[in-house]
Amino acid sequence: MIRAVVFDLDGVIRHFPFGHSDEIEHCHHLENGILDATAFSQPLLTEVTTGLISREQWICRIGQIVGSCDAANEWGEQIPQLDQSILQLMDILRNRGITVAILTNGTDTIPDELIAQGIRKHIDRVFNSAFIGYIKPDQRIFRHVLDALDIKGPEVFFTDDSRSKLCGAAELGFVTHHFQGVAPLREALTNAGVL
Repeated sequence: MIRAVVFDLDGVIRHFPFGHSDEIEHCHHLENGILDATAFSQPLLTEVTTGLISREQWICRIGQIVGSCDAANEWGEQIPQLDQSILQLMDILRNRGITVAILTNGTDTIPDELIAQGIRKHIDRVFNSAFIGYIKPDQRIFRHVLDALDIKGPEVFFTDDSRSKLCGAAELGFVTHHFQGVAPLREALTNAGVL
């Protein structure tokens, strides 16, 4: 029986505006695609999502690499759009007695972001790699979730928009779902006996 549903954050609950990075790069005369490519390059991305550096330091490093701190700061100020249908689904799950949590490969500012964007009131627990020290799909981050919730792998339904992030969870017995929209997610939750 599923006792907890765990959601990835970016790409599932919230989405960054398409093409906004292109506009910033154009305004600052930067190569197209360089901001995202730099921000999500290794080892920089792992450093910020495992808490080795802060989000502020990450943005600063991006600016240094691309040669424009102003562009990096503007990139870092992008405000993601919330998927209200996912938030409504979370509320339905919680009303049914299901624990609802977020598991994100995030930065140190995630707790404040969740409050500012109104997401925190829809969830019971937040699991953030920047504070745990491991990133998905490392089994250790999923074990942390199990230990914190005091439940077993098969009692957790986990969804992520990146298929590669699911393997660590699946190896521990989680019911996993590759997120591709709210309708397929609802169907998967129904098939899992949650809805």
